[in-house]
Amino acid sequence: MYSEEHLYSIALRESSLIGDINFHKLVRTFGSAKAAWENARKEYKKLDGFGKKIIADIENPGHLKFAERELKFCETQNIRINLRHLNDLPPLLNECDDAPAILYQKGSFDSSGPKVSMVGTRNITAYGKQFIHDFFEETKSCHFLSVSGLALGVDKEVHEQSLHHQIPTAGVLAHGFHTLYPSKNKKLAEKILEEGGCLLTEFNSSRKPDRENFIQRNRIVAGISPATVVVETAFGGGSISTATYANLYNREVYALPGKITDKQSQGCNHLIFQHKASAISTVKGLVDDLGFNKPKTKTEELFPYSEITVQFTGNQKIVFDAISGNPHISLDDLADRINLSSHKILPVILELELLGKVKSFSGRQFVAI
Repeated sequence: MYSEEHLYSIALRESSLIGDINFHKLVRTFGSAKAAWENARKEYKKLDGFGKKIIADIENPGHLKFAERELKFCETQNIRINLRHLNDLPPLLNECDDAPAILYQKGSFDSSGPKVSMVGTRNITAYGKQFIHDFFEETKSCHFLSVSGLALGVDKEVHEQSLHHQIPTAGVLAHGFHTLYPSKNKKLAEKILEEGGCLLTEFNSSRKPDRENFIQRNRIVAGISPATVVVETAFGGGSISTATYANLYNREVYALPGKITDKQSQGCNHLIFQHKASAISTVKGLVDDLGFNKPKTKTEELFPYSEITVQFTGNQKIVFDAISGNPHISLDDLADRINLSSHKILPVILELELLGKVKSFSGRQFVAI
């Protein structure tokens, strides 16, 4: 189930001063975690910006012993170990410069379908609950994955509404799989796995739910989806950091506005005021902006739907078919998939947008309409 590369990746990441970015530089230079572990101290001059202090803790035998124990733990707990340098991470998360070198996973995660991250305060109000309820009612016939942080409040409501409407959901943890915080959500976590969702964390089994871990966790919540929705948050709430990461990654950010006198709306209002989030005016408008492919319902039978047939050119059909089969595909991935250069693809996408067949999102991602 696991290879030597998993072993040395865990040991290397456990070394002092080897964070996710330095880890990525090491494996890029030496070709693998094992090669970096065995050669970095001797050949550190190959590494731009690395001094003896950074690589001093590599080859520490204690880290290898820890890695061996971690592999045994993951095996007994049925935990998948995703390595970034082996392209195991969800594609959008992998695009982030500070993406986790290792992502531990329980359950199933569908990387191919649409996703939305929804976050907010632990002190959810009736207003926030109603919005989440209305959002999942509107999207109950859509096919997408919801992502949140498995905290109390907004996160809990997002996961529960997802399960109620049989929508797969992913919870991103701020600690290792040896525990579950908050403990009140233990049954919810089990239900997420039972219903085909997943739990994700970058932290190994030695890591407790320390305060700083939650901010670090938030970048995964933001990076894994093309859009983040902030439901309710006060000034300085943890969700502000999630929105900040989403903006940094050039993702769409939406915030639910509220009264300026309501504490749990002040953070959302401020994001909107600073142009760091788009204001949500209606649930339907948000769902349309997210580009979810909602099947036609029985209501539409009262108003017969007639679709205008568009005759595609050769390149238009190739590009449209590739986007249609891969929602939220990036320009670079599209170019690789159809073997056509980016500068030739962009004019075709513009033509498809004018025909009303394709919608583009920030970060040069596209969906078929």
